[in-house]
Amino acid sequence: MPSTYLSFRCSVPWLIISVEAVFVVFYFLFSDMLTFFTYSDLQDVSHMLIIGFGFFLTFLKRYSFSSMGLNLLIILLGFQCSILMENVSLFLTGGMLGAAMNVVAVVISIGAVLGKINPMQSIVMTVVEIVVFCMSKLINMYILKASYLVSMMHVHLFGAYFGLAVSSRFSEPPPRAEKNASTPKSDLLSMLGTLFLWVFWPSFNSALAEEKDKVIFNTCLALAVSAVTAFALSGLITKDGKFRMTHIHSAALAGGITIGYAADSIEYPWIAMILGLLASVISILGSLCLQSCLHPTLKIHDSSGVHFTFGLPAVFGALAQVIFWVMEIQTELPSIGSRVVLNIGASCFTISVALITGLITGLILNLKLLKPIPVSKYFEDQMYWEFPHLAVGF
Repeated sequence: MPSTYLSFRCSVPWLIISVEAVFVVFYFLFSDMLTFFTYSDLQDVSHMLIIGFGFFLTFLKRYSFSSMGLNLLIILLGFQCSILMENVSLFLTGGMLGAAMNVVAVVISIGAVLGKINPMQSIVMTVVEIVVFCMSKLINMYILKASYLVSMMHVHLFGAYFGLAVSSRFSEPPPRAEKNASTPKSDLLSMLGTLFLWVFWPSFNSALAEEKDKVIFNTCLALAVSAVTAFALSGLITKDGKFRMTHIHSAALAGGITIGYAADSIEYPWIAMILGLLASVISILGSLCLQSCLHPTLKIHDSSGVHFTFGLPAVFGALAQVIFWVMEIQTELPSIGSRVVLNIGASCFTISVALITGLITGLILNLKLLKPIPVSKYFEDQMYWEFPHLAVGF
């Protein structure tokens, strides 16, 4: 342990200082003050990122310090990088609020490789992903003509599939590994994160929308129905007929993710409710199918289930938006056909960029320079945190 600690001290702190120094130089050269936001919206998004996702990822019994602490580190570094990208690009219009929302892609991706990458790898992954996601937003907006709101909602798609692609470059943990498990306490803390995300998700969906009241109303309905459906499905599909915390944990947010794409165009509450119900069904049933497919077939270990928690509901939301536009074509707006095609292209482009750049990033993270951790050291806090009570109950 002493040699490991010395190696850690000689690498991670200096990398953090170096990244901050680079940010200061770039801010001096390129960045001006970003003021295009409402502080209450920024505050809600910050609560989601720091508190919501912080607790959301604490389900591993020996990795809770790193889940919460390193989550804060990558959020703060990612936020600075995102502000810089929003400013330097000149064409992105979300300002400081958009910069904060970009970081959601990173925390989703980190969930796929949770416990398998060290702080150095987390920092590199954060900077690369922020840069690539902002560039993909630019292409979506100015080549594929997607709105800024729709391009921002792709943050769930990008984060999930980027994380899965990175995870594919790392070795799987042993099946039924003792450290790759949760406890009632860690599950409860993780559910607390889900509750924070559930409460603040309407703010996330409406932050950049013009019709905020409509978006908030539809998002609240979709979230409520998806959470209720999660309880019903959990009781139906478990062998003993009891609720399972992992089902609620993964599906309670599905409705909010799906509705984000079309919340401003839904005129009837029952449509939002159906989307929330279907999103929850897709999330829970998808988790059952993917767990038997990704592990044995594709050899991808998704630590926190970001694929069925964020990826699949986002894919469904993008498809639902296309369906609504097709209905508009058939009724009153035939000129919207090209818009439908371009937005299908934007979704496919986002997933493709996420997968390709995720694979490349995974290869970079496995370079010896970044000190990849061995499989035997997966899901351990002891590598990075001081435990005065180390020998007792850890």
